[in-house]
Amino acid sequence: MLEQVAAAVDMIEETQERQNISACVQILAGLRFEKDLIRQLFREEIMRESVIYQDILQKGLQEGKQEGKQEEALTLILRLLTRRLGAIAPQIEQKIRVLSITKLEDLGVDALCAASRRVALLDFSSETDLIS
Repeated sequence: MLEQVAAAVDMIEETQERQNISACVQILAGLRFEKDLIRQLFREEIMRESVIYQDILQKGLQEGKQEGKQEEALTLILRLLTRRLGAIAPQIEQKIRVLSITKLEDLGVDALCAASRRVALLDFSSETDLIS
């Protein structure tokens, strides 16, 4: 059946329409068929040119960038805390790991400003100060 659908998609003359329908069919086919079979029946370059594929790709790239930014901020904060306090209790680290990117960035800015203004969110000397 998928072969018949692929053949019907191939017969669509208008390029943009063929690309978009091909992308839709491949996405839906992925719910039921193996990836290798789908690739065998459909030309990958057609899907890559589809606006639907491009939209999915862009969303994936954005999510990847956001996750990378979150991980960088988290790594920086944990390094600053470890340098300042030594080993961090797992329950505190877990609370830090669930902070939003905005909160992590705020902690980072405060940490950088702590040297010049001694009153900062990260200006503490024990884990108790961090909790409060």
